[in-house]
Amino acid sequence: MVNKSIVVARLAIIEDALGEMKSLGRTDREGFLRDKTAVAAVESYLRRSLEALFDVGRHVLVHQGWHEYSLEYMSLAKGMAAKGIVSEKMEKPLVQMAGYRNRLVHFYHEVTPEELFEIIHKDLQDLEQVVKQIRKYTAGL
Repeated sequence: MVNKSIVVARLAIIEDALGEMKSLGRTDREGFLRDKTAVAAVESYLRRSLEALFDVGRHVLVHQGWHEYSLEYMSLAKGMAAKGIVSEKMEKPLVQMAGYRNRLVHFYHEVTPEELFEIIHKDLQDLEQVVKQIRKYTAGL
């Protein structure tokens, strides 16, 4: 059985981080790129958000009996779309998020301030949409 308190707690982590990243993104590009603390904060908030997102996905998939999707991040992304936790339209963005999570964790030394700036200005809406869809799915359980 899905533990809704786990889901709610992890989604709250994501929503808090989204708010912080949006706030940090209010700075112009040059100001953001010069501010090492802001860059590091965005990187941390993004990594934590993606970890929380895939923790929720794993929790829901496993507790709904879909263990085959729970082994790796790309599988989690595909399983969440295949099982209707999120819409099929969100599968590609979720797979990209899984890949970026791996980049943040394993290739952190290659992550640039410029790409983080682009993410907080162009891609956060995908994460927001996934959170909404997970919240809707789990409300019906």
